[in-house]
Amino acid sequence: MKAIQIERYGGPEVLLRRELPVPATKPDEVLVRIAYSGINFMDIHTRQGKYAKSRTYPVSLPCTLGMEGAGIVADVGSAVRAVKPGDRVAYCLSWGSYAEYAVVPAWRLVQVPAALPLEKAAAAVFHGYTAHYLANDVGRLGPGVTCLVHAASGGIGQILIQLAKRMGARVLATTSTPEKAAVARSRGADFVTSYDDGRFADAVRDQTDGRGADVVFDSIGKATLRDSFRATRRSGLVVNYGSVSGSVHDLDPIELGEAGSLYLTRPRLADHLLDAAMIQRRADDIFPALIDGSLEIDIAGRYTLDNFEEAHEALEERRMVGKPLLQVWGEE
Repeated sequence: MKAIQIERYGGPEVLLRRELPVPATKPDEVLVRIAYSGINFMDIHTRQGKYAKSRTYPVSLPCTLGMEGAGIVADVGSAVRAVKPGDRVAYCLSWGSYAEYAVVPAWRLVQVPAALPLEKAAAAVFHGYTAHYLANDVGRLGPGVTCLVHAASGGIGQILIQLAKRMGARVLATTSTPEKAAVARSRGADFVTSYDDGRFADAVRDQTDGRGADVVFDSIGKATLRDSFRATRRSGLVVNYGSVSGSVHDLDPIELGEAGSLYLTRPRLADHLLDAAMIQRRADDIFPALIDGSLEIDIAGRYTLDNFEEAHEALEERRMVGKPLLQVWGEE
């Protein structure tokens, strides 16, 4: 089978196209013929070595990239009962989806309803589950809550806006360009501004009569985090769930006190997908909303095993609006 691997960390030059044997399943695993794989910042950060010492997302080299996908069950291990060959499935947080086949722990899989295209399922699991736990479990959004969503035109940002509005929250948003601002507004953001130079904090204060946002969702990191503190109300919550502009290495906890006794958390998706029931609960919210049209996901581009590097480059340069997919064989 064709696959994309890395044997060392670095830039796009470390990506290798390989012909590999189709992997065999253990008793509790499932072999999935991949139709579509999501392309994520996590893939780029893995390639760069940022997870080399991670306990949450351990990586061993050589590694086949890609940690989410959707496709058809090709084979099951002897202990698997929940799915069977021919079932349409999707999953995330299991490496190896930049390939024609991937072996996945059975408990990570969810069945994809017949009414939902596999490409939508592939685009929805990592970003959709992330937005779901941020809105529900961490931010606990609802009526009377004002939240700020950074990078609001990105894949997670667009879903997060829609979930927040569905839950009755007021949504303020930031983007890097007027074109991306239009995307955030189209998803329901009540107010959009630029995050450049930290001036968004003043705009948020203006929009909240000087109070600040109750919850700030910050996926940018170094370029925005301290100004996110300024944008947050006293005893408010700052959720740093990404660091696409770089990590903050010099944060003194006293800054949180000086900014108004803030709460700062750095959650990870793995801790909110601990078992099959938790995964299914999130899919049961996300998939029906995609089917009935109350939730929309933009697919920014479809790439193949021959040109997926273009998607990596676009993500690294933050030119991507929506979710890019690696199309391995496409819809059945």
